Amino acid sequence: MQISNCVLAIDQGTTSTRAIVFAPDSSIVAVAQQEFAQHYPHDGWVEHDPEDIWTSTVVVCREAVSKAIAKGARIAAIGVTNQRETTVVWDRNTGQTIYNAIVWQDRRTASVCRNLQEKGLFEEVNSRTGLLLDPYFSASKVAWILDNVEGARVKAEAGELAFGTIDSFLIWRLTDGQMHATDVTNASRTNLFNIHDMTWDDKLLEIFNVPKSVLPTVKECADDYGHTNDELLGFSLPILGVAGDQQAASIGQCCFKQGTIKSTYGTGCFVMLNTGEKAFASKNKLLTTVAYTIKGTTHYALEGSIFIAGAAVQWLRDGLGLIRSASETEALAKSVDDDHGVFMVPAFAGLGAPHWAPDARGAIYGLTRGTTNAHFVRAALESVCYQTTDLMHAMAEDGVSIKKIRVDGGMVANNWLCQFLSNILDVTVERPKLMETTALGAAYLAGLQAGIYNSIEELTLLNQVDVEFTSTMDSPSRERLLKGWQSAVQSTLGFQA
Repeated sequence: MQISNCVLAIDQGTTSTRAIVFAPDSSIVAVAQQEFAQHYPHDGWVEHDPEDIWTSTVVVCREAVSKAIAKGARIAAIGVTNQRETTVVWDRNTGQTIYNAIVWQDRRTASVCRNLQEKGLFEEVNSRTGLLLDPYFSASKVAWILDNVEGARVKAEAGELAFGTIDSFLIWRLTDGQMHATDVTNASRTNLFNIHDMTWDDKLLEIFNVPKSVLPTVKECADDYGHTNDELLGFSLPILGVAGDQQAASIGQCCFKQGTIKSTYGTGCFVMLNTGEKAFASKNKLLTTVAYTIKGTTHYALEGSIFIAGAAVQWLRDGLGLIRSASETEALAKSVDDDHGVFMVPAFAGLGAPHWAPDARGAIYGLTRGTTNAHFVRAALESVCYQTTDLMHAMAEDGVSIKKIRVDGGMVANNWLCQFLSNILDVTVERPKLMETTALGAAYLAGLQAGIYNSIEELTLLNQVDVEFTSTMDSPSRERLLKGWQSAVQSTLGFQA
């Protein structure tokens, strides 16, 4: 049986790369995934080898395409979604990177951002980008590479180097160097892009000391990003959709209407609220960012970023050896009483919104001789929900009322986590039938550009809810737990080594 008009979605994440082939009805035809190494050369530094990213992309694409073709699929296009802010610089002539990819979690440029803050440049940057002066974003990372790799700045000024977030790097490699481009969502996460003018901003380039010659062309999310090299898959495919992972998840969840909100629980956690065609400025350290540009229409979003979510579970598994797999966490969490008194603040890469404390470090409170592996696991899961609550409170203070939130990402396969999230937020938590919403969003974009779908309204009809979780917790219990969490956060912020 032949399945026409399928789309290959490349989902390049922080710890693994996935390739998924979707049928036009959004069902999964084939999937392949490969993890790759994380590198921590110094305290607060996080890097990836770009060649690991590229190799894993090629491997999973070939595997997924082979599986899909065996099932009768005919692939029409490629969509790309990626870990945002992660920064790569490469030689335009050779295509080789000049340094490892500096990951979004990396904090090495915290002092640079503090210096810019002390110079009174926060308002200038924030008003143009909707972002903060924080090492999370790409601008200070690319400047660091140019300043710390011998000869890099001279080559950049001569137009010999290219900068890109992971989407740009993959597009360059996929098209054999024929296309140096990014989309508006990834550009909006660099601290170099004016989200009101929708262009690279000369003043921001001056502030961060980044030459314009290294920048990619900025395109819409559903657009023409060139064709892949024939040798990659044995035939060429057009790349027709690109979005950063959180915006792609929002698109995959069909958050097209103003007021719709999703929260993705992967390595980190990212809450994104569609604010329509107006860029809404937060007074509570939330980010204003581009949600998407499709067919000439741009929607903006209010976003809260949590650096550590699933990464805390990964740490329990790989760092401490307390669990063998993430799937064990649900049963362990259920085995512990609600009032267990242990709080984990997973500030392994600093604290994100609404605190923005890059120098904060992780801590665990309330330990006794009776504390077990199960307490650690439950505290880790709860910490993700508590951090989400902090974001919701910040949105509430900005005048946003939330009654329902759409969730996705690997962590929400855990029913206990979804129920606790609903309990602590006191809102309805809606989980979709198809959990791969990030890759699906990329596929939707490519499908729109390819003419497989005629409109975003058509995509909304494909969105299906699996389970709704509603709160079963009484207010005093919720308030007591949140008071304990806030005490733990304040103690963490006050700690100095």
